[in-house]
Amino acid sequence: MQESNQRESVLDHGVERRTIKKVTWRVLPLVILCYFFAYLDRTNVGVAALQMNKDIGLTASMFGFGSGLFFVMYFTMEVPSNLFMFRYGIRRWIARIMFTWGLVAGAMAFVKGPIGFYAMRALLGAAEAGFYPAIVYYFAQWFPSEYRARVLGYLNVAGPLTFLIGTPISGALLYVSGLGLQGWQWMFIIESIPAIVLAGLVLKYLPDSPSTSKWLARDEVTWLSEKLREEAVDIQEHVRDYTVVQALLSPPVLLLSFFMFNIVLTVYSVGFFLPQIVNSFGLSHFNTGVVSALPYIAGCIGMLYVSWRSDVTRERYFHVAVPMFVAAVGLVIAALSSDLTVKMIAFSLVSFGSYGCAPAFWSLPSTFMSGKAMAGGVAVINSIGALGGFAGLWIMGFLKDATGSFAGGLYFVAGMDALAVLAILLVRVLLSKQSGKNDALYKKECPNP
Repeated sequence: MQESNQRESVLDHGVERRTIKKVTWRVLPLVILCYFFAYLDRTNVGVAALQMNKDIGLTASMFGFGSGLFFVMYFTMEVPSNLFMFRYGIRRWIARIMFTWGLVAGAMAFVKGPIGFYAMRALLGAAEAGFYPAIVYYFAQWFPSEYRARVLGYLNVAGPLTFLIGTPISGALLYVSGLGLQGWQWMFIIESIPAIVLAGLVLKYLPDSPSTSKWLARDEVTWLSEKLREEAVDIQEHVRDYTVVQALLSPPVLLLSFFMFNIVLTVYSVGFFLPQIVNSFGLSHFNTGVVSALPYIAGCIGMLYVSWRSDVTRERYFHVAVPMFVAAVGLVIAALSSDLTVKMIAFSLVSFGSYGCAPAFWSLPSTFMSGKAMAGGVAVINSIGALGGFAGLWIMGFLKDATGSFAGGLYFVAGMDALAVLAILLVRVLLSKQSGKNDALYKKECPNP
């Protein structure tokens, strides 16, 4: 009997390894590529600002306000977008998002003044709303929980990679001219094309679920479906069964939303204004792009290392809190220093921490929610978090115009990150108490025979 069980365990392990390998190679590359260009089309405005601000008459605060409107509309449209996802299907909805954001991103080339800039940034936010929560929910349909943090780490590495690879490319495109268009206009047009092309590839190659895939064997579909079903049952039995409304209003979801607010605030406050900070040292546009990209090497390392270590140790909360604390320290050092080298080292710490905490963070919602409650909860977390982009960019620009320096804005972001560390530790306390109560209730209602 024992030998039979061991044989079945070995067979199951073989099916598991084969299934996860197939899913990883078939799903991840296309999704990561999509996310790379989504990130590029929302962040390349930071490089465009080196030329665009003067051409269309933007001050630092106007640039920050207009850039941040992307996140206001993202917030407004996030939850409706995810509800439409359930109606039309994940694959179709992701393709729709990509096609529309590609069109709007290219149209950014034709803005003529501050009002046009504000309008197009708002439209871009509306077009892209729902993309990241859809991907998080999509991965929950393909990857068991023990693989989720590292998979989200692979996905989220597209963020720092966009700055690492995309910023120098965007800087080089500023030198393109012709047909009466300036370099920043060509940059927007050229970098919008991949999103439109990838929308078609998503429709053709991305399955809605394991049961609809043509490349998983029958035993692989069976194993994966059963594994995900068991996890869903476990969550429903041992963790509070949230309705959608309860998920949206629960303290853990709201605290996670505040933490996400600060991840976004940090990433975009630094990412959008870093080219201007570096350019103030007298570098050319191309060299500004190259130097501005360097901190994101640390971001890639942080994301991959922290997500891997979180999965290995099966610990999430401190793998979220500690990197965010590192980011806060980096921001203070960057604000204090007037040396370019020291600033770049400090911004590398910021990048390591702000990106490194994200994969373990996004593994938390699935530990206490499931189904539509999880989709709604993730949408709320991401949409409230998106407002951090607006707040950070607006405040950074305002303080730059008011003080003539970016130091005040960096101190502000550092303080918010310190509060975020406290918030995630409070989530740990709340969910630990809740889990204990639910386990006790479950044992009371379902005693052992």
